[in-house]
Amino acid sequence: MAKIKHIAIRTSDVEKTVAFYKEVFDLKQVGRGLNGIYLSDGHINLAILKYQPEKNQELTKIGIDHLGFLVEDVDGTLAKLSAVGGKALTDRIHLTPTDPSTPQSYFEIRCMGPDDQVFDV
Repeated sequence: MAKIKHIAIRTSDVEKTVAFYKEVFDLKQVGRGLNGIYLSDGHINLAILKYQPEKNQELTKIGIDHLGFLVEDVDGTLAKLSAVGGKALTDRIHLTPTDPSTPQSYFEIRCMGPDDQVFDV
């Protein structure tokens, strides 16, 4: 069974948004990437990403941007996705799970589901 691993929020002010979630919900910073800061409650990660529409190839907006799923079988999940009309948006990046503070450890492939929802696997 897949598990929700992260939720990504786009914002124009990463530091302000991070401070809000740390203060209100006592989330802890677990990583920093080129495009944002990663927080966690110890179970699910919250990626606070910089809103940069001029740099992203996908449509983005301020607010919740996408979900990330942790799966046991990436190839099997991609096959199921394709069988029901979903599609991969990026080539697969084979990753070995590492330190959760490493941003690239959060997904291997970006996908699209019904009604163009974007999610990471």
